[in-house]
Parts: sequence; structure tokens; C-alpha cells
Amino acid sequence: MRLEKCYFCSVNCYPGHGVMFVRNDSKTFRFCSSKCHRNFKMKRNPRKVRWTKAFRRAAGKEMTIDSTLEFEKRRNIPVRYDRDLMATTLKAMKRVQEIKAKRERVFFKKRQAAKERELERGIKDLQKNIELIDAPEIKQKVLEHKASAKVSKMDMEIA
Repeated sequence: MRLEKCYFCSVNCYPGHGVMFVRNDSKTFRFCSSKCHRNFKMKRNPRKVRWTKAFRRAAGKEMTIDSTLEFEKRRNIPVRYDRDLMATTLKAMKRVQEIKAKRERVFFKKRQAAKERELERGIKDLQKNIELIDAPEIKQKVLEHKASAKVSKMDMEIA
């Protein structure tokens, strides 16, 4: 069974599913759904459509350079069946999945830490320029946050 990738969104196209478009120069395009087919016909760039894998890779939301991603590439060289080779291959596949999951967790944690740093930077900017805020309830929240930050800083210095 051959699994093709959707030309637009890079999702697996299973046999008997989706649409295949063949251009006049005999180049074939596989699409997983009519949504992808319509977007292709509208000449949209997959790197600018937010729900595609191409966008996620271009925007840095997914891992793009990783050695575990190389194992997904298709190999067209037939190999004679060998029981030992099959056993080692299955072990290697499990190990690769573990490594890939671990790397994805680390990648996700790094992204979350960057978001938290950005939030802290924004709060510090608000605290510096408190006079620019007009809304009294927001001003009060920023001042409370500043006071709580001072208390936690003092606790760290004592410990």
C-alpha cells in the first residue's frame, strides 16, 4: 500500500481517497480533500495558509531540521526478507519514535519558555510606562502585579 502526501497540506493520502490532478505536462498533484484542491486552484501559497504543515515549518512552530525526520523518507530498494533484520528494524523504529517524542517535548518547552519571556517583557514595559495607561482597572492590575513581584523578589533574597 503506497501512501502519498497531499501536495497542499502534506497530510497522508490513503489509496482510494482524495483527488489527483494531472497537469498538461503530466505532473501529478495529490490532494487529501476538496479543501486542499480548491486552495491549489485558487493559486494560494501553502506557506501562507495557517493550517498547512508548510506554514508551521516556515513559522518555526514545528521541527524542520531533525535527524529523526529522515527515517520517514521512502526507500524504493527491495530487501530480501531476513528475520533478524526485521527484528532489529522494529526495535529501531520504536527507539526512533521515543527519540522523536522526546525531542518534540523539548522543542515545545523551549517555545513555551519564549512565550513566557515575551509576556514578562510586556508586563515590564507596562510597569515602566504606567503613566500611558488610561483605564484605571488595568492600571490597578499592573500595580498589583508589580507589588507581588517585589514581594517574591524579597523572599528569594532572604532564602
